[in-house]
Amino acid sequence: MAWIYLLIAGGLEVVWATGLKKLGFGFSWTLGVFTLIALITSLVTLYAVMTRLPLGIAYPIWTGIGSIGSLLVGVMAFNQNLSIHGIAGLILLVIGMFLLGSDAH
Repeated sequence: MAWIYLLIAGGLEVVWATGLKKLGFGFSWTLGVFTLIALITSLVTLYAVMTRLPLGIAYPIWTGIGSIGSLLVGVMAFNQNLSIHGIAGLILLVIGMFLLGSDAH
């Protein structure tokens, strides 16, 4: 169950990061509150995960999910360009997350 919560927390990190980006285009109270709720919920969910998984596994995977998800949103929704080096970095992030996750007992 901790792994499901970790995926949810990482997904919520992508949501609040995307909200921050959109707020940069123009402030909206609705979007601001939604972003804040996603941020708080992500952190509370991460806290629940860290009661079950080691810090050195939970936190890097949470930030990795957020990094990968935010990159994909940037490419798909904000027309961010992704070079071959960026793709290689993305692949290395995924590999690193799987290696860290496989170390959990």
